[in-house]
Formats: sequence, structure tokens, C-alpha cells
Amino acid sequence: MRRRRSTEERHEALVTLLRSGIDGVETLAERVGVSASTVRRDLATLQGEGRIARTYGGALVRDVFHERSFGESAQLFAGAKAAIATAAAELVPAEASVFVDAGTTCLALARVLADRGPLTVATRGLEAALLLARAPEVRVIMVGGQVQPLSHGVAGALSEVALGRLAFDVAFLGADTLHPDRGLGEPTVEETYVKELVAGRSGRVVVLADSSKFLAATPPAWTQLAGEWSVLTDDGVDPATVAAFGRRGVSVVPA
Repeated sequence: MRRRRSTEERHEALVTLLRSGIDGVETLAERVGVSASTVRRDLATLQGEGRIARTYGGALVRDVFHERSFGESAQLFAGAKAAIATAAAELVPAEASVFVDAGTTCLALARVLADRGPLTVATRGLEAALLLARAPEVRVIMVGGQVQPLSHGVAGALSEVALGRLAFDVAFLGADTLHPDRGLGEPTVEETYVKELVAGRSGRVVVLADSSKFLAATPPAWTQLAGEWSVLTDDGVDPATVAAFGRRGVSVVPA
């Protein structure tokens, strides 16, 4: 299991380097700390998955959105997600009412919050709700709706009914991808709409996203990042991207 996780993380690192314009096999091998032959095999795998196109002497990234399953996502960037979750928990006031989104980074936050009660936590994530239900000092509200098969989050008309009756001191939102101009990208319009509803009923909005979410993918649904929102991430986001979000009034802060 550990070997597979390492391979998947290396693939993500290679895609990030390719997007930045680095495509030489020897340079890629040096950057990710493996042999050139391993990089060639990795590139062949990524090509087979349709994520890159091989060119003479290098490779190009296909900017096609790929929604990962919950299990697949849980195996990636666990250390970064844990650090983000720890930093996010420090933003929660005592005895607060909190919204925790679906997704593996938000689940990492739920693990921390389980020992931070008394709290009221509303969530649209099935795993987060089950985990927090075992915490003796956390009151858990499960937002209703249709379950998304890959993310295990709920969305839809029933979510709107529930959220219309709730308010939050702070909301923590997940993201499939982030872009300074387009905003926060998700697989469905229903999921972006739920995030907008939550943001409108929250005193503070914080997006939790590791640096891989800043890649230029093109999911089908977007919502704008409001100027008062902030993004908690790791230290893998390049300064130019941080500055681009800053010009939109959105602070990007490493955990």
C-alpha cells in the first residue's frame, strides 16, 4: 500500500513539473528523486491514462479534468492534508458552529475537531459525519441530499432546505481545483451551489486545498472565490500563483 501511494504522489509531482514547462526526462528524474528509467515508465503510465501526451523528447499535460474517487484521493498528500487540517482547527472559536465540507482534506479536519468540543458541526461528507458522531462533545448535523458516488458528499435540493435553516461561525470548503480567475471548480453545479449557500450563511470561509488543486484542470462547474475568503494549503504553491489570487483579494496561506 505504501509503495502504491508513493507512486501516485510521484505521478502528481511529474504532472506538476510538466505543467511548469519542465519536460526533460533527466531533469524530471532529478526533481522527483528517481531514475530516468522510472520516469520513462511513469510517463508511459500517464500517457496510457490519457493525462499527458508524449512528444519528441518530452511530454505535454492534457488539461482534462479527472475526478478521483474518495479512496484514491485519500492515498494522496496525506501529510499535507494533515498539516492543513491542524492549521484549520486553530481557526475554530470555542463552542462554535462549524461547516465541514466533503472530501479527504475536510475529513482530516474532522479528525482533529473530534477532540475539540464542545462544537456543533454540520457536514455534507458521509465519512466526516460518521467519524464525528463518535465524538462525545460534538453535535453533528448531516446535511441532506443526493450522495455523489465518487466524493461521498451530498448535494441538491434537500441540501438547500437544510442550509436555509442553519448559520455558521466558520465554514471549511473543499475544492477539486482552484484558479485565480475562474474560482473554485467542482464536478457538478449542485456541489458549487451548495458551497455558495454555505458561504452566504458563514461568518468566515476557508478553503482547504493541497497544492495539487492549483493545477490548470477544467472541471464542468465553477463558483467565484469571494474577496473575504482565504485558502489554506501547503508550501507547494508557486509565488506567482499566490500573487494572482492576492490580486483577486483572496489570501493563500501555507499551513
